[in-house]
Amino acid sequence: KMVSYKLIVMGDERVGIRELTTQLNLRCLAELHDPMPATWEGYYPKKAVIDGVVCTIEVSILQDQQLKDYTAFRDPYLRDGEGFVLVYSVTSRSSFAQIEGFHRQIQVAKDSSSTIPIMLVGHNTEQETEREVATREGRSLAWKLGCEFEEVSSKNDINVAEAFFNVVRSLRRQRMQ
Repeated sequence: KMVSYKLIVMGDERVGIRELTTQLNLRCLAELHDPMPATWEGYYPKKAVIDGVVCTIEVSILQDQQLKDYTAFRDPYLRDGEGFVLVYSVTSRSSFAQIEGFHRQIQVAKDSSSTIPIMLVGHNTEQETEREVATREGRSLAWKLGCEFEEVSSKNDINVAEAFFNVVRSLRRQRMQ
């Protein structure tokens, strides 16, 4: 049986989560020569090869409006996630300001003393001239929240798969303990 990992991606709807997950999907398709068509709405499992091991990454997307409007739905959904990718745009100070709230929602829903693998992702790094959030600010917030940190560009395919794969690596380490 193939090992599966449930990841939830959270962020403001204007930060490019669809582009991010599409780029991850394209990378997985290219590596596995997978003829499966991509499905973009909300949830999709994808096969990936991470450190030579084939696994399934089940990616679910929760954007800020869903997080505000459907609180009864949100907490069970978050409890079901194993690892999380919190996304802001480096061109949007307001999307960065929402991250701590998303992190708090995860902590409340998971109600767990164990470490939850969370990756903080600064997206849209190709738009350097419009940057509002410095790399050091992202790194500092990740340290404060106990998250890993990566800056990515889905447009230029920089660090996208690595951000997701590092969450899977953390989950693998946890499962081995």
